[in-house]
Amino acid sequence: AMLDPDRGLSLTIARVVQRLQGSSLHSQLERQARVSLHKPEIKLESLKEDIKDFLKTSGWEKKLQNAVYSELNVFPSPCHPAAPPEHIKEPLAYMRKAQGSWEKRILKSLNSMCTELNIPLAQKRPVNEQKELLNKWNEMGTDEPDLSLFRPVYAPKDFLEVLMNLRNPNYENGEQPSFRSHLGLIQVPLKVKDIPELKEDFSELGLNIGQLGIDDSAHVPPEFFENEHVRVGQKVLAEQDSAAAQQYVRQGCPTALRADLWALILNISNQPEDILYYEQLKSNVIQHDLLVDSLIYKDVKLTASNDDYYFVFEDYLYQVLLCFSRDTSVLEHFTYSSATPPKSYVRGKLGMEEYAVFYPPNGMINYNSFILSVAPLCFLYHEPSKLYQIFREMYVRFFFRLHSISSHPSGIVSLCLLFETLLQTHLPQLFYHLREIGAQPLRISFKWMVRAFSGYLATDQLLLLWDRILGYNSLEILAVLAAAVFAFRAVNLMEVTSLAAAEAVLADLSTLKVMPLLQIFLFATVT
Repeated sequence: AMLDPDRGLSLTIARVVQRLQGSSLHSQLERQARVSLHKPEIKLESLKEDIKDFLKTSGWEKKLQNAVYSELNVFPSPCHPAAPPEHIKEPLAYMRKAQGSWEKRILKSLNSMCTELNIPLAQKRPVNEQKELLNKWNEMGTDEPDLSLFRPVYAPKDFLEVLMNLRNPNYENGEQPSFRSHLGLIQVPLKVKDIPELKEDFSELGLNIGQLGIDDSAHVPPEFFENEHVRVGQKVLAEQDSAAAQQYVRQGCPTALRADLWALILNISNQPEDILYYEQLKSNVIQHDLLVDSLIYKDVKLTASNDDYYFVFEDYLYQVLLCFSRDTSVLEHFTYSSATPPKSYVRGKLGMEEYAVFYPPNGMINYNSFILSVAPLCFLYHEPSKLYQIFREMYVRFFFRLHSISSHPSGIVSLCLLFETLLQTHLPQLFYHLREIGAQPLRISFKWMVRAFSGYLATDQLLLLWDRILGYNSLEILAVLAAAVFAFRAVNLMEVTSLAAAEAVLADLSTLKVMPLLQIFLFATVT
């Protein structure tokens, strides 16, 4: 149910206040206010105003603003107070049900691996193993454990099959009024945007606006735009304003400023307590051995060691993913995710709630290319705890939506539908041709979107794409880019006669330039 705006606002304020109350920022603000009482410029008769002024001039007000902005970006707008909590997770019952049965399937796969290999889900490492792991923490990549028996819990194509079988039970046997004409693989009636709406949303990508990632703009010589853009970027960083940074990166980040701008948008400052928290996660990894550790090892070995860009970061990838699996603060994102963390029971206490624990502790069963969402960040952050926090924030803001079934506009179901609708509407001949030869376009583009194009685009191009994900606080641009790639290769695709041939035309995206593709597709397509 929709709320009237004032009621919605007061609920939002109450929630933000409640969430910030227990935070370290709250205690820091209190401490600063106490310190300020000893300053000569603070007068008793104007105490409240003077403290406010002090917090403003000393930069603390900015920090508070950024924290509030961060909350508003992450958490959904409040539901009606009478709405049950599962509505915050996902308003559509059939989506919740599908997500639930998908989770059961993943868990079953994990449990049967446990039984087959006779390995417990978790066990304490013997002291000598702990010492050994601590000693080689920075070079875990040199290890060659035998992982031939471990298999990924699921592959992207399994997930796609599940999404293809989704149906809204209110529409019996395909009687979906406006939807009958949709000929793609996704058969659920969600509202997705058309090109005019996308143009409006992504107006900063317009043809007459300067962009990083476009070499030959007719209007502005690129080097003039770049120098000016760098100057503005430095100013945004000096101001330390998250909202301004988010607006700024819509036109792309200069390479030298990207790490700091992303951290500012995500409100990550790597305080001493954050570094300490990371160290605690690390010691948890060292003390306990989880079954998912072997899956992470296998993942990294399969992905990074076969990728020329990423293999140099192998050690970082282990550190981040092993720590992530232990991080219970990640559980918080389940309040606004359609997913639910899996539970495991202490041995012999099956079904007794007081003996239930979330497994793994962060509630996420790693899927087989998780790494690809960490690897690009390794180019920007070289300090493990900072890299870790940036990844965790990117995950709980964006990437979790690519691995769960929901009706959210940035969720993978909506992205698939948006991609198919754009193709069917704007490239109907290509769409029908590929459908006829059994090469449904989504079968090819699904893996790009589910991995946010990581591992497919050249790194500089991938970072320009992710700039826009952060800038627009949305993943919709992934679907637009996937459609734009098909449009770009349309001539060659019209000639293929099989799925394998279509896949071959689209096998290598590493030479693509993201921004010109997006611009042409959005702003030069006749609608």
